[in-house]
Amino acid sequence: MRTRVSGLAAGAAAVVMMALGAAAHAQPRPEYDFTMGVITSPGDVYTAMTQGLPERIAKATDGRVQVTVSDSLVAANQIASAVRDGRLPMSAALHTYISSEDPRMGIFNLPGLINGIGEYDAVRKAFWREDVKAIWKEKWNAVMLADGAWCPTALFSKTPIRRVEDFRGKRIRVHNPQTAELMGALGAQPVPLPTSELTPALERGVIDGVFTSICVGSAFELPRVAPHVQDWAMSPVTGWVILVNADIWAKMPADLKAKIEQAMAELQEEAFSTYGTYVERAVKKVESLGSQLWVAPDDLKAAASAPRYADPAYASWYARATEVGVDGKAYVAKVRKALGKD
Repeated sequence: MRTRVSGLAAGAAAVVMMALGAAAHAQPRPEYDFTMGVITSPGDVYTAMTQGLPERIAKATDGRVQVTVSDSLVAANQIASAVRDGRLPMSAALHTYISSEDPRMGIFNLPGLINGIGEYDAVRKAFWREDVKAIWKEKWNAVMLADGAWCPTALFSKTPIRRVEDFRGKRIRVHNPQTAELMGALGAQPVPLPTSELTPALERGVIDGVFTSICVGSAFELPRVAPHVQDWAMSPVTGWVILVNADIWAKMPADLKAKIEQAMAELQEEAFSTYGTYVERAVKKVESLGSQLWVAPDDLKAAASAPRYADPAYASWYARATEVGVDGKAYVAKVRKALGKD
């Protein structure tokens, strides 16, 4: 009887294996298998959107396109160039990381110009999104499929920075040239550091404070080592994009591209519509760690971006704009007009 049961079990197992094999054989292999480079940014809307992208693409294309997300293949500051050079077919890049090459990519880094997600989106819709879309194509051989924004930038510091004078002598981590110029004018020492090094740098006293997304800072639990969390509206919003190599994109069939574009339009809409949810979650996490988000009053924000401090940032931005053939002052005026500040 034991032998018979074993035989029946073996037979059933064989049937199951045959069925699974047939199912696997029937499921079509993807026509395109892409790897997408991303930046490590736990807790941010950026990560939520990029981590969910493979499922969106697979569903939209009926499995014809497969995307694998990786945050380890290339360094964060090489994610854009990796797509341009063909080392990666896709990436989720930050505009600000290439703003030194084309300052228009970092328009939101200029002191006092664009304050918050509402103004960012207004400028984006007015003209800026189409501008950077063209820049990605012409200079980086990349097609922009979708864009979004990181959570607001906060300043996590070991001691309070709640007066303009408090910046003096502080070593502050920055992530763009214009904020670096502003910090220098305020008497601070700007320090470039990758996200992965923020906590140990604070623990060792290498830096006194960090500018980063409040979502990332809360996810890394930075308040444990930098308990003072401040919103100075300095480079308050950082944009991100989903890119695909233009040569690869050009060779894909039109029907497939249309399905991907639709899926990316939906991702983009969700990124902006759920933005506030991620911010609220991050603020609550900061509070759960025993800290409070301090928001600088308007008069202090204005004082910190007064001409004596902001002019060096604008001067370097204008100089770089001239080098790439852009009238920087006219471009800033265009931003102000889109915001009704002209």
